[in-house]
Amino acid sequence: MVAFFRGINVGGHRAFRPSVLAKELSAFDAVNVGAAGALVVRKPVARAKFLAELRRKLPFEATIALCDARDLIRLETGNPFGAEPARADLVQFVSILSEAGRRKVSLPIVLPEGGEWLVRIIGSQDRLVYGVYRRHMKTIGCLGQIDKLFGAPATTRSWSTILSVLRILKCPVPRKPTA
Repeated sequence: MVAFFRGINVGGHRAFRPSVLAKELSAFDAVNVGAAGALVVRKPVARAKFLAELRRKLPFEATIALCDARDLIRLETGNPFGAEPARADLVQFVSILSEAGRRKVSLPIVLPEGGEWLVRIIGSQDRLVYGVYRRHMKTIGCLGQIDKLFGAPATTRSWSTILSVLRILKCPVPRKPTA
């Protein structure tokens, strides 16, 4: 399972070190991915148990989107961005909904409506919404509209971060020698 935090370590607001948190959650074999807050949980555990311990260790309230590893692997297998080459002015992204979306959305969607687009949502799969965005100061506001469109709080990561998460998920967990 993977835990994605929303709105932490942004401009000094709600700052903490996810790497320290991962060490505190070593009983779950948690691995930190980046400063934006993504923890890969490699030990099988009940969601409720992990979430309770995670919230107990966090220094503040936070929106957390839990995602099953198989959902990310399925998304990658589906090749969501096709063979389109990466461009310096565009970022491929995945937004993880913190709960099942309450609205059906007709895709693709371009934001803002009218004028030059900043965010293009090209697909969704369960609680994963994906697309591309332009590097622009107003993009964050358009990404914030995903919450309203899908009816659930979302947190967004670049596709390169998701690929880092996938590498950790696919890496065999070293076994401790038995006595």
